Amino acid sequence: MKKRILSIVFSFFICIGFSQDNSILIDSLKAVLLNKPSDSTRIKTYGDLCWYYRAVSKDSAFKYGNLALKISKETNNVVGEAQAYNDIGILHYDLADYGEALNQYNASMKIRTALNDSMGVAALYNKIGLIHQNTFKLDSAIFYATKALKIYEKKNHRRYVAYIKTNIANIYRGLKQYQRALDTHLEIAEVNKSINDNLGLTRTYNNIANAYLFLKDTVQSEEYYLKSIDLAVKHNYKKELAGLYNNYGGILHDMKKYTKAVEYNTKSLKLREELKDNYGITSSTLRLAGLYIDLKNYNKAKNCLYTGLNLSKRYNINELKMDAYDKLASYYAYKRIPDSVMYYKALYKSLNDTIYNSRITKEIAEIQEKYDAAEREKEIQTQRAEIAEKELNLNRKNTQILGLVILTLVLIVLGYLLYKQQKLKNKQLQKENELKQALIEIETHNKLQEQRLRISRDLHDNIGAQLTFIISSIENLQYGFKITNDKLKGKLTNISSFTKETIYELRDTIWAMNKNEITLEDLRARISNFIDKAGTSASGIQFTVNIDEKLSDELEFSSVKGMNIYRIVQEAINNAIKYAEASEVEVNIQKKNEDVIFSIKDNGKGFDLQTVEEGNGLNNMKKRAADINADITFNSKIDKETEIILSL
Repeated sequence: MKKRILSIVFSFFICIGFSQDNSILIDSLKAVLLNKPSDSTRIKTYGDLCWYYRAVSKDSAFKYGNLALKISKETNNVVGEAQAYNDIGILHYDLADYGEALNQYNASMKIRTALNDSMGVAALYNKIGLIHQNTFKLDSAIFYATKALKIYEKKNHRRYVAYIKTNIANIYRGLKQYQRALDTHLEIAEVNKSINDNLGLTRTYNNIANAYLFLKDTVQSEEYYLKSIDLAVKHNYKKELAGLYNNYGGILHDMKKYTKAVEYNTKSLKLREELKDNYGITSSTLRLAGLYIDLKNYNKAKNCLYTGLNLSKRYNINELKMDAYDKLASYYAYKRIPDSVMYYKALYKSLNDTIYNSRITKEIAEIQEKYDAAEREKEIQTQRAEIAEKELNLNRKNTQILGLVILTLVLIVLGYLLYKQQKLKNKQLQKENELKQALIEIETHNKLQEQRLRISRDLHDNIGAQLTFIISSIENLQYGFKITNDKLKGKLTNISSFTKETIYELRDTIWAMNKNEITLEDLRARISNFIDKAGTSASGIQFTVNIDEKLSDELEFSSVKGMNIYRIVQEAINNAIKYAEASEVEVNIQKKNEDVIFSIKDNGKGFDLQTVEEGNGLNNMKKRAADINADITFNSKIDKETEIILSL
């Protein structure tokens, strides 16, 4: 759960929003340029085009931002120059190019400070604070956010004060001061309400929900997620709603409400597809895959897994590609396919090692660069030794201190990398143990299957042979001796018939025991065979079997469930033959919502449900239905048709 919470990034920009479609605004701005406006109007128009192209095409946005900057410099328009640097910095921020974004913000800051543009300076302080927050320099993030807050409080801009406090609360979250973050978000919510800032209130409720999640208060967290969702739906905040559905789906997953989690994550996926959020689409698809695995809906899980994997490859999102490999390994572990488990485990480990090694190489290169810089500085100081001995001594001391600091940093970094490596190894061992456990379960299952087959062979070879011997002996008695006692002859005939029925039931039991799963096709075939035999003994009855086309022949039941379904259908048909005096018996198997319905209908004389004396037949059917958690209904009236409905 913690990993999911940490993936939520809270960042706000101070900007003016419009509800019109960007393409319409872009066309209208281009129309302004056709009229050859003044330089100041051109600068303003280029700046606006940079802003609106930001959500459509980054290349076009950079083009118009740079045009605004170029003309501002040529015409000495310092206000336009400061704004152009600001806009270009935002584009680099969107691309996570934080170093270049900081350079652009600092260029804008220099001009706005000279112009005493306090509001512009405050906005830049906020943006610089966000860069430090995203690069985990949280002390610097608080420093710049506080500078922006002081300016907005002095100007009494309550909306902007709420935005900055939101960023500060998120920094508290990064510092694991969760209660302080929650208190700040609750304070911000009251400000949002007082100024009717519904968008701000939507985001704040989301932040409050996440803060409660960090504090392990799931009830309060769920309450605020739902509040935020209601606001977002009411005001059609699609971007916020996509994230909220995703977050709420996560908390439902943690509460093991998997079906409801699927509903909300599906809503999130549809919105992200509408917003063309490639990362979000990939992430939501893989999250749905995990939920379908939890629900044991492996067909849907498989589709989502391979869709998510293909998307992660197309957009080169390595962390989501790793997530897809990990979930595919889990999927094939559940499906008991060890070769596929090992294959995706290997892909996961290979990609993880690649990312890990790339990060180590980059960090070592940065450390080496710092170390080389220190060495160059030392050489420069040595060359100056002949000029000033005192300065040389001082520089040597500084170099020694710097060397110690660098060495300390190197040791810290190496220690951290070793710790992370050990942590990854431990995680890998845990996954391997889970795989071993899955393989042990497979082996146990195979042994149980062998035991089941042995028992079924014993039943067939021993019990079956003994029952056949009984029938043969009775027939020999009937034909070998001239038995004139009709009562005795009837008894022997009944014993022979009962023994034959027992053999048929024994064969059905052996059939069920020899299968791990009984498919719908198996059941249909078994029921048809039984009806064929019944038709021989009851030639005046027409039998019909209908199966809904929506139901797949691959639909599977456990052997116990399949056998009980067959026995209930068998008992219902026997009752129709023996007691109903029917001319037609119809068996229907159909799908209704998520249920499978078996119905056995006859056009016989029926019976009164209130007065009928329930014998072993009806009681057995009720007991078998209860054993497989199914519902059974008896619909019948005297001189009317009878229908028995089994729903599971």
